[in-house]
Amino acid sequence: MSRPFCCRRICGEPPSAVFKPAGIPLRQLDEVVMTLDEFEAIRLADLAQMYQEKAAKQMGISRPTFSRIIDSAHRKLADALVHGKALLIDGGAVRRVGRRCCELHDGDDPPVAAPRLDKETTSKKGRKKP
Repeated sequence: MSRPFCCRRICGEPPSAVFKPAGIPLRQLDEVVMTLDEFEAIRLADLAQMYQEKAAKQMGISRPTFSRIIDSAHRKLADALVHGKALLIDGGAVRRVGRRCCELHDGDDPPVAAPRLDKETTSKKGRKKP
């Protein structure tokens, strides 16, 4: 008999539950479903750059379980990107704890867009803004 499935701890949900290629209606696309614990594993390992041991502890799971979750999440993400499928993020046995998904979404105020770094900001008269 296998072990009972335990709830994984997550800090929040994505700002959008569906990501898809631009210009193609969702009904025309194949879908890949990523669970919320897979999303959390991506956030911790790739965005927060945590080691698997620390990320697993934060999610309340073992390191081998975290490794299986992150491998599954990477496969699903690659499938959606490479094959132009819609990525739906939903479901899974999770329990939300702590703050929201990242520092950008922690406050009650709506997020402020960060300035683009690839172009200089200029005024209407063509002068650089301070």
